[in-house]
Amino acid sequence: MSGQARDAAIVGIYEYPSRAVDGEVNALQIKAHCAARALADAGLRWQDVDAIYDAAEGAPMSGLTIAEYFGIHPTVIDTTAVGGSSYEFHAAHARRDIAAGKCKVALLTYGSTAHSNAMAIGVGGSGFGGVTPTENMESFAGATLVSNYAMVARRHMHEYGTTSEQLAEISTATRYHAMRNPQAVQAMEDLEFIDIRETTIEDVVNSRMIADPLHLLECCMISDGGGAVVIASAEVARNCAKKPVWILGTGEATKYPQIGADLTTSAAVQSAPIAFGEAGVTAQEIDIAMVYDSFSITVLAILEDLGFCGKGEGGAWVQGGRLRFDQSGGPALNTDGGGLSSNHPGMRGIFLLIEAARQLRGESTAQVVDAKLAVAHGNGGMLGSRHSAGTVILGGD
Repeated sequence: MSGQARDAAIVGIYEYPSRAVDGEVNALQIKAHCAARALADAGLRWQDVDAIYDAAEGAPMSGLTIAEYFGIHPTVIDTTAVGGSSYEFHAAHARRDIAAGKCKVALLTYGSTAHSNAMAIGVGGSGFGGVTPTENMESFAGATLVSNYAMVARRHMHEYGTTSEQLAEISTATRYHAMRNPQAVQAMEDLEFIDIRETTIEDVVNSRMIADPLHLLECCMISDGGGAVVIASAEVARNCAKKPVWILGTGEATKYPQIGADLTTSAAVQSAPIAFGEAGVTAQEIDIAMVYDSFSITVLAILEDLGFCGKGEGGAWVQGGRLRFDQSGGPALNTDGGGLSSNHPGMRGIFLLIEAARQLRGESTAQVVDAKLAVAHGNGGMLGSRHSAGTVILGGD
């Protein structure tokens, strides 16, 4: 690891504590609240920020408005919007812009009131609205978001013999971690979860079927929430309030429907080798895997595509509780509770970076002993259809 380029690091993080704001604040206010506290976490000020990365979830035309709302004058403005993986793309772009000398302090923010607005995320379509050129082969058939993931799960079962019990390992691991995170427990209470506790494989497979073969406890919650991440140059990072978490490698990719394409393979097969190659590490060296968990199958497919095991081997590989933070063999999965049991306000990628940074600082509520390396992998769009992949490898100081 001594030869790795350490040009940029996460130096400030903050996660909005409430998952049910009930109209008390809007998305922009959540973003500003989180930004101010992430900067304070880093020991930096608003005027130190010279780069803004925004996915336009808080308001339209964010490239024109977000700097004004924050009252700053950045020299870099990046409005890449690729769904839930936008923030992994932003981290990659911030690292690139810092290395190029275009900026020194980058601010990434997210805010959403999906729960308060009663957004029908899973049962709706892709969110583009109407029949667009990218939906002309799907919308007429009534395909919903969750049905795309169900198709992947069913195909994985057909091709590789994967079982619902194996997929349930992902839900039980994330709930195991969530029960150690007071914010996640409060979230489940606020969102009126029933029987809040650690779950078993039987609990998951006996929960209500949502889209065959995916059960209720394999589907993410719909919450409000937000967060912010501050990324700084090496020069700035060394003088920040918290120890830096270095961005060691990044990769970006997209995948879309094609004749003969494999539904069970995600765009991670393209983004992951780039990120791991830049970092000079392998999946087997990773201590923490923060993987976008919109549904259980999302995680299983991506763990395979990141290289933790071979394609089709994921079901057997995740068995036995190996994804829990206190088990050997790892990596520890979504130690904040993930989208399944902590928060999912619509685009969850920023929380992957936040919890990975917590782990490498030693600040997680499900802390892995002596954690040194983490991967944050975001999946945007719909796994069974067009989607994006952003892979970020992070290392402690």
